[in-house]
Amino acid sequence: MLNIIFAGALIGLGGTIAMDIWAVILWKFFGQNAPNWASVGRWTWHLQNGTVFHDSIGDATPYSSEQALGWAFHYSVGTAYGVALALFMGEGWLAAPTFLPALTWGMLTVGAGWFLLQPGLGLGWAASATPNPGKVRVMNLVAHTIFAFGMWGTALLLR
Repeated sequence: MLNIIFAGALIGLGGTIAMDIWAVILWKFFGQNAPNWASVGRWTWHLQNGTVFHDSIGDATPYSSEQALGWAFHYSVGTAYGVALALFMGEGWLAAPTFLPALTWGMLTVGAGWFLLQPGLGLGWAASATPNPGKVRVMNLVAHTIFAFGMWGTALLLR
């Protein structure tokens, strides 16, 4: 069981790193804004007060280490997603990883962003309060597909 959890943690880290590399490529070569992990850190900080949903996270009281907390949250969630995938799929999948389970899980994890994080930040359900919700949704799906490729690739390396 510990081997599955450890492998899952590495798989989740690999997926998260792949997603972050994708974000850097979009930022450096295509002018896309880099992810704002400070806002996620601020949101995470305010969870301790029981505040999940904000009209605008920018209006919430700042936290001095929100950038670091946002990055830690991002990697913690990615790691937890990898552990969940490994536990659900089991040793058989870890011995011979296939892409479809990683892709399916990657697509399901978009829901946490659309229905918890984005409304929590004040961006609306599935980014509905942003200037271009369709673009944000497509970018989220692409990023989570990259996350899936990263998890699968890491699983292939670990087998």
